[in-house]
Amino acid sequence: MNHWLVKQEPEAYSWRTFVADQRTDWTGVRNFAARLHLRAMRAGDLVLFYESVGPKEVVGVARVTKEAFPDPTAEPGEGDWSAVEFEAVAPLKHPVPLAAIKASATLKDIALIRQSRLSVMPLTKVQYDAIVKLGGGTAAK
Repeated sequence: MNHWLVKQEPEAYSWRTFVADQRTDWTGVRNFAARLHLRAMRAGDLVLFYESVGPKEVVGVARVTKEAFPDPTAEPGEGDWSAVEFEAVAPLKHPVPLAAIKASATLKDIALIRQSRLSVMPLTKVQYDAIVKLGGGTAAK
């Protein structure tokens, strides 16, 4: 199993909306590195959901339910873009702010800090577990 972090502006699509929808296609990614990460995702992989504007914090856990498929939001001739489907799993008991991630020695090399503009990034299991622990674990559904 792989672990990932995706970033989203809450004004565009919030964790609250995702939970209400239960599932979503993760579309609109237009970065080549992020596209490679989407294509590497496998069904069952766990994904941390980071709200990137406003509080800047990890708020919940999702799971990949459908592996990469052509992004239906790509315009003809725009390129070969991919999307995946996620399901909402559970919120973290406490959101994990960017400041807490930056303060953690375990997370000093995380892509969220090194490549802050990247919207889809891999995490090691250690990094994933460290963020979930900072968040107090997940709340039961």
